[in-house]
Amino acid sequence: MNIFIQIVIEVILPLFLLIGTGAFLHRLFHFDMNTLSKVTTYFLLPAVGFVNVYESNMASGILFGVLSFLILQNGTLIAISAIMAKWLKLDRSLAATFQNTIVLNNSGNFGIPVSQLVFRHEPLGLSIQIVVTIFQNFLTNTYGVFKFISANENGGKIAVEFLKNPIIYALVFGLVFRSFHVPIPSFIWNPLEHIAAAFLAMALLTLGAQMAYIDLKRMPALLFLTVFGRLLLSPIIALVIIFTLHLKGVTAQALLIASAYPCSRNTALYALEYGHHPDYAAQAVFLSTLLSPVTVTAVTYLSRFLF
Repeated sequence: MNIFIQIVIEVILPLFLLIGTGAFLHRLFHFDMNTLSKVTTYFLLPAVGFVNVYESNMASGILFGVLSFLILQNGTLIAISAIMAKWLKLDRSLAATFQNTIVLNNSGNFGIPVSQLVFRHEPLGLSIQIVVTIFQNFLTNTYGVFKFISANENGGKIAVEFLKNPIIYALVFGLVFRSFHVPIPSFIWNPLEHIAAAFLAMALLTLGAQMAYIDLKRMPALLFLTVFGRLLLSPIIALVIIFTLHLKGVTAQALLIASAYPCSRNTALYALEYGHHPDYAAQAVFLSTLLSPVTVTAVTYLSRFLF
Protein backbone atom coordinates (compact mmCIF):
# COMPACT_ATOMS: atom_id res chain seq x y z
CA MET A 1 0.00 0.00 0.00
CA ASN A 2 2.88 2.38 0.72
CA ILE A 3 4.22 1.91 -2.82
CA PHE A 4 0.75 2.60 -4.23
CA ILE A 5 0.43 5.85 -2.24
CA GLN A 6 3.94 6.96 -3.21
CA ILE A 7 3.31 6.28 -6.91
CA VAL A 8 0.09 8.31 -6.77
CA ILE A 9 1.60 11.25 -4.87
CA GLU A 10 5.05 11.43 -6.46
CA VAL A 11 4.30 10.34 -10.04
CA ILE A 12 0.61 10.43 -10.96
CA LEU A 13 -0.47 13.68 -9.29
CA PRO A 14 2.35 15.80 -10.80
CA LEU A 15 1.57 14.36 -14.24
CA PHE A 16 -2.11 15.14 -14.02
CA LEU A 17 -1.44 18.60 -12.56
CA LEU A 18 0.47 19.51 -15.73
CA ILE A 19 -2.05 17.79 -18.02
CA GLY A 20 -4.90 19.61 -16.29
CA THR A 21 -3.05 22.93 -16.58
CA GLY A 22 -2.61 22.36 -20.32
CA ALA A 23 -6.33 21.64 -20.75
CA PHE A 24 -7.30 24.74 -18.73
CA LEU A 25 -4.93 27.05 -20.61
CA HIS A 26 -6.06 25.74 -24.01
CA ARG A 27 -9.69 26.42 -23.13
CA LEU A 28 -8.69 29.88 -21.92
CA PHE A 29 -6.33 30.96 -24.72
CA HIS A 30 -7.09 28.54 -27.62
CA PHE A 31 -3.55 27.48 -28.45
CA ASP A 32 -2.41 26.78 -31.99
CA MET A 33 -2.00 23.01 -31.69
CA ASN A 34 0.09 22.77 -34.85
CA THR A 35 2.63 25.18 -33.37
CA LEU A 36 2.75 23.29 -30.06
CA SER A 37 3.28 20.05 -31.94
CA LYS A 38 6.10 21.48 -34.08
CA VAL A 39 7.94 23.01 -31.09
CA THR A 40 7.74 19.76 -29.14
CA THR A 41 8.61 17.42 -32.02
CA TYR A 42 11.32 19.40 -33.79
CA PHE A 43 12.92 21.36 -30.93
CA LEU A 44 12.38 19.86 -27.48
CA LEU A 45 12.26 16.12 -28.28
CA PRO A 46 15.61 15.99 -30.15
CA ALA A 47 17.33 17.78 -27.27
CA VAL A 48 16.01 15.41 -24.61
CA GLY A 49 16.85 12.40 -26.79
CA PHE A 50 20.43 13.52 -27.29
CA VAL A 51 20.97 14.41 -23.60
CA ASN A 52 19.51 11.12 -22.32
CA VAL A 53 21.66 8.97 -24.63
CA TYR A 54 24.81 11.03 -24.08
CA GLU A 55 24.50 10.89 -20.27
CA SER A 56 23.52 7.22 -20.02
CA ASN A 57 25.80 4.73 -18.28
CA MET A 58 24.85 1.24 -19.37
CA ALA A 59 26.61 -1.53 -17.48
CA SER A 60 27.87 -4.15 -19.95
CA GLY A 61 27.35 -7.01 -17.50
CA ILE A 62 23.55 -6.74 -17.58
CA LEU A 63 23.14 -5.28 -21.04
CA PHE A 64 22.92 -8.51 -23.08
CA GLY A 65 20.18 -10.12 -21.00
CA VAL A 66 18.18 -6.89 -20.81
CA LEU A 67 18.41 -6.22 -24.54
CA SER A 68 17.49 -9.83 -25.35
CA PHE A 69 14.39 -9.46 -23.20
CA LEU A 70 13.43 -6.08 -24.70
CA ILE A 71 13.79 -7.30 -28.28
CA LEU A 72 11.68 -10.42 -27.61
CA GLN A 73 9.02 -8.61 -25.57
CA ASN A 74 8.56 -5.66 -27.91
CA GLY A 75 8.78 -7.90 -30.98
CA THR A 76 5.96 -10.02 -29.55
CA LEU A 77 3.84 -6.93 -28.79
CA ILE A 78 4.42 -5.61 -32.32
CA ALA A 79 3.31 -8.94 -33.83
CA ILE A 80 0.26 -9.33 -31.57
CA SER A 81 -0.91 -5.73 -32.03
CA ALA A 82 -0.55 -6.08 -35.82
CA ILE A 83 -2.65 -9.27 -35.76
CA MET A 84 -5.27 -7.55 -33.59
CA ALA A 85 -5.44 -4.52 -35.92
CA LYS A 86 -5.89 -6.79 -38.94
CA TRP A 87 -8.49 -8.94 -37.17
CA LEU A 88 -10.44 -5.81 -36.18
CA LYS A 89 -10.16 -4.52 -39.78
CA LEU A 90 -8.86 -1.12 -38.69
CA ASP A 91 -7.92 1.37 -41.38
CA ARG A 92 -4.20 2.18 -41.73
CA SER A 93 -4.44 5.43 -39.78
CA LEU A 94 -6.25 4.00 -36.75
CA ALA A 95 -4.18 0.80 -36.91
CA ALA A 96 -0.95 2.83 -36.61
CA THR A 97 -2.21 4.65 -33.51
CA PHE A 98 -3.68 1.49 -31.99
CA GLN A 99 -0.44 -0.47 -32.42
CA ASN A 100 1.75 2.33 -31.09
CA THR A 101 -0.37 2.77 -27.96
CA ILE A 102 0.11 -0.93 -27.14
CA VAL A 103 3.78 -1.28 -28.03
CA LEU A 104 5.20 2.01 -26.72
CA ASN A 105 5.20 2.89 -23.03
CA ASN A 106 5.98 5.85 -20.81
CA SER A 107 9.27 4.54 -19.45
CA GLY A 108 10.83 7.99 -19.02
CA ASN A 109 8.92 10.44 -16.84
CA PHE A 110 6.76 7.62 -15.41
CA GLY A 111 9.12 4.64 -15.35
CA ILE A 112 12.21 6.30 -13.90
CA PRO A 113 10.41 7.87 -10.89
CA VAL A 114 8.69 4.54 -10.18
CA SER A 115 12.02 2.71 -10.35
CA GLN A 116 13.57 5.27 -8.02
CA LEU A 117 10.82 4.47 -5.52
CA VAL A 118 10.84 0.69 -5.88
CA PHE A 119 14.62 0.21 -6.15
CA ARG A 120 15.84 3.00 -3.86
CA HIS A 121 18.08 0.47 -2.03
CA GLU A 122 19.03 -1.49 -5.17
CA PRO A 123 20.86 0.69 -7.76
CA LEU A 124 20.83 -2.12 -10.32
CA GLY A 125 17.07 -1.74 -10.72
CA LEU A 126 17.36 1.91 -11.74
CA SER A 127 20.27 1.14 -14.09
CA ILE A 128 18.09 -1.43 -15.87
CA GLN A 129 15.25 1.10 -16.11
CA ILE A 130 17.60 3.58 -17.79
CA VAL A 131 18.51 0.93 -20.38
CA VAL A 132 14.78 0.28 -20.91
CA THR A 133 14.15 4.02 -21.34
CA ILE A 134 16.89 4.38 -23.94
CA PHE A 135 15.56 1.33 -25.82
CA GLN A 136 12.04 2.81 -25.73
CA ASN A 137 13.36 6.13 -27.05
CA PHE A 138 14.89 4.36 -30.05
CA LEU A 139 11.77 2.23 -30.58
CA THR A 140 9.43 5.22 -30.36
CA ASN A 141 11.42 7.32 -32.78
CA THR A 142 12.07 4.53 -35.28
CA TYR A 143 9.24 1.97 -35.25
CA GLY A 144 6.68 4.41 -33.83
CA VAL A 145 7.44 7.22 -36.28
CA PHE A 146 7.65 4.75 -39.17
CA LYS A 147 4.16 3.40 -38.37
CA PHE A 148 2.64 6.88 -38.43
CA ILE A 149 4.43 7.95 -41.61
CA SER A 150 3.70 4.71 -43.48
CA ALA A 151 -0.01 5.07 -42.67
CA ASN A 152 -0.37 7.94 -45.13
CA GLU A 153 2.69 7.71 -47.37
CA ASN A 154 3.76 5.21 -50.01
CA GLY A 155 7.03 3.92 -51.42
CA GLY A 156 10.01 6.24 -51.30
CA LYS A 157 8.04 8.97 -49.52
CA ILE A 158 8.16 6.94 -46.32
CA ALA A 159 11.96 7.01 -46.21
CA VAL A 160 12.04 10.73 -47.07
CA GLU A 161 9.55 11.66 -44.33
CA PHE A 162 11.28 9.38 -41.85
CA LEU A 163 14.66 11.01 -42.48
CA LYS A 164 13.15 14.46 -41.97
CA ASN A 165 12.56 13.71 -38.29
CA PRO A 166 15.41 15.30 -36.26
CA ILE A 167 15.10 12.91 -33.32
CA ILE A 168 16.73 10.18 -35.45
CA TYR A 169 19.87 12.26 -35.84
CA ALA A 170 19.79 13.38 -32.21
CA LEU A 171 19.81 9.77 -30.99
CA VAL A 172 22.55 8.72 -33.44
CA PHE A 173 24.76 11.69 -32.56
CA GLY A 174 24.17 11.11 -28.85
CA LEU A 175 25.24 7.48 -29.20
CA VAL A 176 28.31 8.35 -31.31
CA PHE A 177 29.42 11.19 -29.03
CA ARG A 178 28.98 8.98 -25.96
CA SER A 179 30.76 5.99 -27.50
CA PHE A 180 33.81 8.03 -28.52
CA HIS A 181 33.73 10.24 -25.38
CA VAL A 182 33.45 13.43 -27.41
CA PRO A 183 33.36 16.42 -25.03
CA ILE A 184 30.64 19.00 -25.60
CA PRO A 185 31.51 22.66 -24.87
CA SER A 186 29.55 24.22 -22.02
CA PHE A 187 28.09 26.95 -24.25
CA ILE A 188 26.36 24.16 -26.21
CA TRP A 189 25.69 21.69 -23.38
CA ASN A 190 24.05 24.19 -21.02
CA PRO A 191 21.36 25.26 -23.53
CA LEU A 192 20.77 21.59 -24.42
CA GLU A 193 20.16 20.77 -20.74
CA HIS A 194 17.74 23.68 -20.40
CA ILE A 195 15.83 22.62 -23.50
CA ALA A 196 15.70 18.99 -22.33
CA ALA A 197 14.46 20.08 -18.91
CA ALA A 198 11.60 21.97 -20.58
CA PHE A 199 10.42 18.93 -22.54
CA LEU A 200 8.44 17.19 -19.80
CA ALA A 201 6.35 20.24 -18.89
CA MET A 202 5.70 21.18 -22.52
CA ALA A 203 4.87 17.60 -23.55
CA LEU A 204 2.31 17.23 -20.74
CA LEU A 205 0.86 20.72 -21.34
CA THR A 206 0.44 19.77 -25.02
CA LEU A 207 -1.20 16.48 -24.04
CA GLY A 208 -3.55 18.41 -21.75
CA ALA A 209 -4.40 20.79 -24.59
CA GLN A 210 -5.19 17.78 -26.81
CA MET A 211 -7.60 16.55 -24.16
CA ALA A 212 -9.26 19.90 -23.43
CA TYR A 213 -12.31 19.19 -25.57
CA ILE A 214 -12.32 15.40 -25.47
CA ASP A 215 -15.56 13.86 -24.23
CA LEU A 216 -14.26 11.29 -21.75
CA LYS A 217 -17.80 9.99 -21.28
CA ARG A 218 -17.71 8.63 -24.83
CA MET A 219 -14.73 6.33 -25.00
CA PRO A 220 -14.67 3.86 -27.91
CA ALA A 221 -14.63 0.17 -27.05
CA LEU A 222 -11.31 -0.15 -28.88
CA LEU A 223 -9.74 2.08 -26.23
CA PHE A 224 -10.28 -0.55 -23.54
CA LEU A 225 -8.54 -3.13 -25.72
CA THR A 226 -5.59 -0.74 -25.96
CA VAL A 227 -5.47 -0.31 -22.19
CA PHE A 228 -5.73 -4.08 -21.70
CA GLY A 229 -2.85 -4.63 -24.12
CA ARG A 230 -0.60 -2.03 -22.51
CA LEU A 231 -1.29 -2.62 -18.80
CA LEU A 232 -2.10 -6.35 -18.62
CA LEU A 233 -1.06 -8.22 -21.77
CA SER A 234 2.41 -6.64 -21.80
CA PRO A 235 3.32 -7.86 -18.26
CA ILE A 236 1.99 -11.34 -19.06
CA ILE A 237 4.23 -11.55 -22.13
CA ALA A 238 7.13 -10.17 -20.10
CA LEU A 239 6.67 -12.83 -17.43
CA VAL A 240 6.77 -15.65 -19.99
CA ILE A 241 9.97 -14.25 -21.54
CA ILE A 242 11.62 -13.75 -18.14
CA PHE A 243 11.06 -17.41 -17.28
CA THR A 244 12.20 -18.47 -20.76
CA LEU A 245 15.47 -16.52 -20.47
CA HIS A 246 15.93 -17.68 -16.84
CA LEU A 247 16.29 -14.11 -15.57
CA LYS A 248 16.29 -13.74 -11.81
CA GLY A 249 16.54 -11.32 -8.91
CA VAL A 250 16.52 -7.56 -9.41
CA THR A 251 16.93 -7.91 -13.19
CA ALA A 252 13.72 -9.95 -13.46
CA GLN A 253 11.88 -7.61 -11.09
CA ALA A 254 12.90 -4.45 -12.93
CA LEU A 255 11.99 -5.82 -16.37
CA LEU A 256 8.61 -7.12 -15.24
CA ILE A 257 7.71 -3.80 -13.62
CA ALA A 258 8.93 -1.86 -16.67
CA SER A 259 6.58 -3.85 -18.90
CA ALA A 260 3.51 -2.53 -17.06
CA TYR A 261 3.92 1.22 -17.63
CA PRO A 262 1.12 3.21 -19.33
CA CYS A 263 0.97 4.39 -22.96
CA SER A 264 3.73 6.70 -24.09
CA ARG A 265 2.85 10.39 -24.13
CA ASN A 266 5.00 10.65 -27.29
CA THR A 267 2.44 8.48 -29.08
CA ALA A 268 -0.12 11.22 -28.54
CA LEU A 269 2.37 13.89 -29.66
CA TYR A 270 3.23 12.04 -32.87
CA ALA A 271 -0.43 11.20 -33.53
CA LEU A 272 -1.10 14.94 -33.39
CA GLU A 273 1.91 15.78 -35.57
CA TYR A 274 1.05 13.26 -38.30
CA GLY A 275 -2.75 13.55 -38.00
CA HIS A 276 -3.61 9.98 -36.98
CA HIS A 277 -6.47 10.00 -34.48
CA PRO A 278 -4.82 12.30 -31.88
CA ASP A 279 -7.98 12.27 -29.71
CA TYR A 280 -7.84 8.49 -29.46
CA ALA A 281 -4.13 8.56 -28.61
CA ALA A 282 -4.67 11.22 -25.93
CA GLN A 283 -7.51 9.19 -24.40
CA ALA A 284 -5.28 6.09 -24.34
CA VAL A 285 -2.51 7.97 -22.53
CA PHE A 286 -4.97 9.49 -20.06
CA LEU A 287 -6.88 6.30 -19.21
CA SER A 288 -3.83 4.03 -19.02
CA THR A 289 -2.02 6.54 -16.80
CA LEU A 290 -5.10 6.89 -14.59
CA LEU A 291 -5.30 3.11 -14.07
CA SER A 292 -1.57 2.46 -13.89
CA PRO A 293 -1.09 3.02 -10.12
CA VAL A 294 -3.26 -0.04 -9.49
CA THR A 295 -1.71 -2.25 -12.18
CA VAL A 296 1.90 -1.16 -11.61
CA THR A 297 1.56 -1.68 -7.86
CA ALA A 298 0.08 -5.17 -8.45
CA VAL A 299 2.92 -6.06 -10.83
CA THR A 300 5.46 -4.71 -8.33
CA TYR A 301 4.12 -6.97 -5.59
CA LEU A 302 4.08 -9.91 -8.02
CA SER A 303 7.69 -9.28 -9.01
CA ARG A 304 8.79 -9.25 -5.35
CA PHE A 305 6.85 -12.44 -4.69
CA LEU A 306 8.21 -14.36 -7.71
CA PHE A 307 11.79 -13.11 -7.76
